Amino acid sequence: MSAGPTTKGALRHVLGHLLTPLLMCVGMGLAYLGAFHAPAPHDLRVDIVGSGPHAQVLAQTLQDKTAGALDVRTVPDRATATAHLRDRSSFGAYLPGGGQAASGATGARHVADGTTGGGPAADASPGPELLVASASSDTSAMAAEKVFTKVAATQGEPLKVTDVAPVSPGDPTGQGVFFLLVALSIGSYASVAVIGGAGAVLPMRIRALLAAGTSLVVSLIGAVFAGPLFHLVDRGLGGVWALAWLYCAGILLVGVGLHTYLKRWTTLGVMVLFVMLNFTSSGGIYRPELQPGFFGSLHAFWNGAGFVEGVRGHVYFDGQGLGRNVLVLALWFLAGAVLTVAAGRTEGRRAAAAAPVASRASAVSAAGARGRSEQGAKAQIEEDIEEEIEEAVGV
Repeated sequence: MSAGPTTKGALRHVLGHLLTPLLMCVGMGLAYLGAFHAPAPHDLRVDIVGSGPHAQVLAQTLQDKTAGALDVRTVPDRATATAHLRDRSSFGAYLPGGGQAASGATGARHVADGTTGGGPAADASPGPELLVASASSDTSAMAAEKVFTKVAATQGEPLKVTDVAPVSPGDPTGQGVFFLLVALSIGSYASVAVIGGAGAVLPMRIRALLAAGTSLVVSLIGAVFAGPLFHLVDRGLGGVWALAWLYCAGILLVGVGLHTYLKRWTTLGVMVLFVMLNFTSSGGIYRPELQPGFFGSLHAFWNGAGFVEGVRGHVYFDGQGLGRNVLVLALWFLAGAVLTVAAGRTEGRRAAAAAPVASRASAVSAAGARGRSEQGAKAQIEEDIEEEIEEAVGV
């Protein structure tokens, strides 16, 4: 007789828990497909090297023909163009030829020798040349190369591509830092589920210390991946570790603080913050110049972008832009610390409000108290099981 209602109740329970993976499916689809499904340049800054009429006409023609895809400007010489590439304000610099660069096989990339002057070795050949900095974004460099290969073809010349800031040999695509970001993020937000769920009975200060310790361990694992294991970077490993620790600590503190308010929805919340919006706006695959405007705008202040661009600046560009990216990560860390303190105070107020109820319950008869205690324990167990299911699904 009771099988019907029990089955219906269980079915409602399962359907309620299915809401979390369905929301994750929708969120991941919107985020990843929205950010990555159709990369196309918009306002991609490129330079034309030269100050004469030919350079001016070429720049204006490209600007008009690409209809907003490129932001084309002229610079007087190779040294200025290289400086723009190295401070990441430009993603390609085209030398039209006529004594500017040596020709080579179409699309073949060459690594610059580190010089930025306009000496004979750099400027003594008539072929067209494109300067790129693949360490700032290999996909942006490829977009510029695609455009200027066609430009060189109209001149009937092959295009030489010179990389003035190449990536480490252990990271030939320049995307290893992004996958390092993925590993650090998963290690951090999955740990939030454990600390917030299994550690919910601990005082907030203990959970905060656990978050700090876990972030240290996750960041050290990331440093091993980046250095001795996969050689994603060939210098500056200590700085990469420090950026990784600051990044992981921010995620863990935000997540532990959020758990007080979101409970079983915490994992979904941190996935939205640190996976769906974070990976897609980090610039690790496509920089903002190749993405829709929403994700490009997040790149300016999201923590994943702070880590990826911070590592690039530290390892490949002599620290250029590092201070700003450290500030981004530090602000996320500070937000997590503030949220954790606020959560601790909230829990304290909740405990104080619950104390009179517990005191009144202790005054009732032993039998009644025992019955209520058993009922309350059963309800708490069921609630813990529900939360554990939600956390496990998220992880």
